[in-house]
Amino acid sequence: MHQLFDHPNILQLEAHCMVEKGPKHEAWLLLPFLRRGTLWSEVEALRDKGSFLPEERILPLLQGICQGLQAIHAKGYAHRDLKPTNVLLDDAEQPVLMDLGSMNRARIEVKGSRQAMAVQDWAAQRCTISYRAPELFTVESDCVIDERTDIWSLGCVLYCMMFGEGPFDMVFQKGDSVALAVQNQLRVPPTGRYSASLEHLLSSMMVVNPQERPHVSQILDQLEGLQPALRGQATTRI
Repeated sequence: MHQLFDHPNILQLEAHCMVEKGPKHEAWLLLPFLRRGTLWSEVEALRDKGSFLPEERILPLLQGICQGLQAIHAKGYAHRDLKPTNVLLDDAEQPVLMDLGSMNRARIEVKGSRQAMAVQDWAAQRCTISYRAPELFTVESDCVIDERTDIWSLGCVLYCMMFGEGPFDMVFQKGDSVALAVQNQLRVPPTGRYSASLEHLLSSMMVVNPQERPHVSQILDQLEGLQPALRGQATTRI
């Protein structure tokens, strides 16, 4: 998976080798060290101080994450485990997607209950529960799973940047049913910190029906519209 991509928003593989361990083989991967750590580390540090990422910081982060996802989706794959701990920050504060171990083909055609159960079991093992798309909790016996599972996870990441935790993190920590919680339309807490446009963008990603979610290219188009408005606001404040 790493060798498929050469993109600034996807972690590069520097070198690798296969090592025999008796009847098994281990893959050793040499990856760059990004000293700033993960997006989650930054969100958590701010939250501990009672602060949150400002919109002018969120927008370029979200744009970089989307550009990495767009490169993955363009090759017919989906990340399947997008979350704040799988987004690194480089020295230029740009997001870099990591942990490609759950990546698989974007479009999965499910035909029959046996295949549906196999996909569901795979998702339970490989996709973090509080960032997992609703369609992966109970997979229908005749459906198509596509790359918009990543859009749901992207919405959860955006929510985390805005509010200091994922929308279903507390549900999981309390031991309540995340599978049940994700079936309800997400309510964005009113804080006044963020623009109505950003809150609308978040709501558009967190739609239970995957066919009603935007593709990553549409999100990037919306972000292009938000950036000039944000620059205008910054100029006005100055």
